[in-house]
Amino acid sequence: MARKPRRSPATPKRKPAPPPSATPENLNPFEFAQRQFDRAADHLGLDAGVRDILRSPKRQLTVSIPVRMDNKRIKVFTGYRVQHSIARGPSKGGIRYHPGVTLDEVKALAMWMTWKCAVVNIPFGGAKGGITVDPKKLSIAENERLTRRYTSEIAIVLGHDRDIPAPDVYTTPQHMAWIMDTFSMTQGYSTLGVVTGKPIPLGGSAGRNEATAEGCFVSIDEAAKRMGLKLKGATAAVQGYGNAGSFVAKFLDEAGVKVVAVSDSRGGIYDKKGLRIDLVNATKDKKGSVTASRGQKISNEDLLELPVDILVPAALEGVITRANAPRVKAKIVAEAANGPTTPDADDILRANGSVVIPDILANAGGVTVSYFEWVQDLYSFFWDPDVVRSHLERTIRRAYEDVAETARRHDTDLRTGALILAVGRVEEATRIRGLFP
Repeated sequence: MARKPRRSPATPKRKPAPPPSATPENLNPFEFAQRQFDRAADHLGLDAGVRDILRSPKRQLTVSIPVRMDNKRIKVFTGYRVQHSIARGPSKGGIRYHPGVTLDEVKALAMWMTWKCAVVNIPFGGAKGGITVDPKKLSIAENERLTRRYTSEIAIVLGHDRDIPAPDVYTTPQHMAWIMDTFSMTQGYSTLGVVTGKPIPLGGSAGRNEATAEGCFVSIDEAAKRMGLKLKGATAAVQGYGNAGSFVAKFLDEAGVKVVAVSDSRGGIYDKKGLRIDLVNATKDKKGSVTASRGQKISNEDLLELPVDILVPAALEGVITRANAPRVKAKIVAEAANGPTTPDADDILRANGSVVIPDILANAGGVTVSYFEWVQDLYSFFWDPDVVRSHLERTIRRAYEDVAETARRHDTDLRTGALILAVGRVEEATRIRGLFP
């Protein structure tokens, strides 16, 4: 008789979902990042002093960015760079350009970066940056001037041994090239390691472009194996069709998963028989949106509630909330985005039997290969693509095993297990280093 697949220690048993609360849900990203931290801190029994250190960013920088626009007028934008922790090494984190960027969002993203680096056990702390801007409304020349001025404003905290940016929402390898060049001009020599996610001719790493998605796919594969879910023939939906989302869809499609829905900022498309991902990619490249591709039109909100095996939120934070979580039907929710699920929604998804692969594990492939790029830049010795992929896969599978085992020991879900593991590692480094003076 065939043996039943072993239930993962972190796979939740189906329980009645908690009743909805009449109190409005707090969607402030930094406050719900702190709530997630507090859950892990409770499991670890951290004292009040250490909690206070780890709950707050080490450094916050807000800058005004005057830019001469193409019409010769000057417009002032607001930018941020937040360093959450440097207990385990220099701070590391992306820079996003988006009209919704706020200081609290950047603080939350910096905190999540600290835990992400600790989960995969690379020697970085967490940082994040952003500019409140709609880059789609800027010309290439305006984007360059904005990026260079922002770099000059935050250069006081940057350095290959201090704080290393990378791409994020609506920033690209070209933006990273401008940052590297601008910082290098202030130093008087080329500093390749000050930023990662660069073009390969400027010290970028093979495999960096698809690294976030590849790490996400590996984590989905691990979760599916532990649940006894065969990827071939499974169904999936991907919300957010930028770099991470488009590559996740590609990897799922190549593994035999039927990707039935994808979306971007303009909306989505759905076909229960499965989408032709190659055609979707071609349409996106040519017309700028997946909505121009063949398929039933669907909203970003409705995509989250489709009856699929695998849901990949790969856009922005706070999209799965207390309001819509009861209608999420996916067996696996793999967070390719940062912070897409609120704490209240987490509780509901767990009670309803969904396995949530948390962002600090599911999308850690990007920072992992960023670390590889940084190492290659420091030694001026560059790896073949298969070496990068091999190291990435090994790192993510080991991290998944560590997270699942931690969750099993503490009888909790994968997110709390990942946070217990990460916070424990950062707390240990903080305690051993002590306080100065």
